Amino acid sequence: MNLEALEELGLTKAEIKVYLTLLELGSSTAGNILKKSKIQNSVMHRALNTLIEKSLINYVLEGRRKIYQATDPENFFNFIDEKKRKFQQILPELKQKQTFAREKEKATIYKGKRGINEIYNIMINTKGKEYITFGGGAPCEKLMRTSWWLNIHQKRIANKLPARQVFDETVRNIGNSINKLPKSQVRFTSKDFTQFQETVIVGDKVAICVFTENPYGFLIHDKVVAEGYKKYFEVLWKIAKK
Repeated sequence: MNLEALEELGLTKAEIKVYLTLLELGSSTAGNILKKSKIQNSVMHRALNTLIEKSLINYVLEGRRKIYQATDPENFFNFIDEKKRKFQQILPELKQKQTFAREKEKATIYKGKRGINEIYNIMINTKGKEYITFGGGAPCEKLMRTSWWLNIHQKRIANKLPARQVFDETVRNIGNSINKLPKSQVRFTSKDFTQFQETVIVGDKVAICVFTENPYGFLIHDKVVAEGYKKYFEVLWKIAKK
């Protein structure tokens, strides 16, 4: 007999052995069950008790002795229905926990130009009210080249995602080019703010990309972090000039 089906229903090996023994014996005392099943006394008694709880066996008293008997195998359907009913009770809570897991903050690192390209594609395809950035000085433009930056913004515009960006004066030329594009606003800070990195915020996501010789970037998915960076951006936006 293939016993895997019984194990998959949640019965232990000891419970299966005791249950099958009782099916073969009919009515029996614990002593006879012990003798035929050849398992430890304590293990057998534990199995008897749990099988009673599962309504898969029952007993009657003859004097001081308990006479055990397996219930009809079709009673397993009741056992399965009871398990299903109990599971349905906790199902809403399990689904709620799954929702929390989906909302849990995430942080991922990307390396190389390909990694940087992937981050920006993720950001311009993220649903959000706007695409806001700060940083991104001359070293960033030089590493990825002007055509790459303009291409990213063309894709952003195609996705109907408005942008506000704060650059420093070292990239005014490309900044002015972006500023002429639809759904784009660019302001500038002093050359003293030249950076090797750019920070991008869209929705609940923040990307921090570092444009050194071996570029890399961090993509953070966290509503609280995103809100903090948005506040910082708004301060820069107010002091930056057109």
